[in-house]
Amino acid sequence: MKLKFAFTFLFLLTIKIFSQGIDMEIVDKLISEVKTNLIPDKRTAIFNVEYDKQSKTLKGETNLIHVKNILLQELNHHNIEFKDEVKILPSKKLGDKIYGIVNLSVSNIRTKPDHPEELATQALLGTPVKIFKKESGFYLVQTPDKYISWVDADGITPMNKNQFDEWIKSPKIIFTKEFGFAYTEPNINSQRVSDLVAGNILVLLNEENDFFKVKYPDERIAFVPKENCTEYTTWLENLKPTKESIVNTAKLFIGIPYLWGGTSVKGMDCSGFTKTVYFLNGIILQRDASQQANDGDLVDTKNGFENLQPGDLLFFGQHATDSTKEKITHVGIYLGNYEFIHEAGKVSINSFDKDAKNFNEYRLKHFIRAKRILTSINKNGITTLKTNKFYLGEME
Repeated sequence: MKLKFAFTFLFLLTIKIFSQGIDMEIVDKLISEVKTNLIPDKRTAIFNVEYDKQSKTLKGETNLIHVKNILLQELNHHNIEFKDEVKILPSKKLGDKIYGIVNLSVSNIRTKPDHPEELATQALLGTPVKIFKKESGFYLVQTPDKYISWVDADGITPMNKNQFDEWIKSPKIIFTKEFGFAYTEPNINSQRVSDLVAGNILVLLNEENDFFKVKYPDERIAFVPKENCTEYTTWLENLKPTKESIVNTAKLFIGIPYLWGGTSVKGMDCSGFTKTVYFLNGIILQRDASQQANDGDLVDTKNGFENLQPGDLLFFGQHATDSTKEKITHVGIYLGNYEFIHEAGKVSINSFDKDAKNFNEYRLKHFIRAKRILTSINKNGITTLKTNKFYLGEME
């Protein structure tokens, strides 16, 4: 009798373990399918979710409640037993301060919340961000190009909705010179408050002689020479990005050294260069070259470069083969006459022309495609400072 009971117990236990294994396999597959189909780019979304089979608990965090709900529906559809402990970001620990404004001339934003970690990107003073959580003195934030990574707490000023709206609606100035300073008094011989770089945005308080009196997100007050900046609204209204303006802006940065993750005059990587050039023309590109390659209008280059126009983005990398996928690793800007400008070691001009002194054989061999941005403003993935929801204060 005891032997029969033991056999029955072991049989039922085996069935239970086997069933748990099947459940785990189904859950893993569902999570994987959700990530693949609904979150194609992990750089612009948070979905860190896993299933603990011992406690039958779904754990983790996401900023996409609709994606989480789809996963829950699928789990229920497959009769999977689970407890839902997936946290929705922004974290409740932040209170109502889930918005922020970049507070430094250039804020370094990293892949993980620690200073030695890889530089993922940068954001300029005055850039609006959405805050998801805080950890180890860093904030997990999303910038207007939807990129998500970690910024030092000193790099942004957290705000509630009222404070954020006030910043958005306030009159501002934009720094247009490549590099300069703000001062404690309307005098360039007074104490410096901070450095400033092209694209920095500050609240305008008033004017004193040849200076704008401005306010930083953290309430610091400073004076900026008028010759180095302009009123933001006026600048925005007068923006008419053209092939010529893109080329002229790009050439301002010739010689600027390469910096992985950089997006400012202090140092740039290849996509940080193209992003900065277009930003200073009021256009917001995605962060990385592989992302930028998905936007804009495709230019026909099957038979050569005759269809290219100045300002077009050129993408380089590895062509797809029978066994490998295409890989975009580099981006530059076409100048015309077979020349292009790009950031590789330093911002410089190279040519596709084999007879030119600045011919770049490596780039010619690895050219993939070209995209035209100026014909895609406010469509095909391209937004502007006038329409981007972050700059309008309408971030989701």
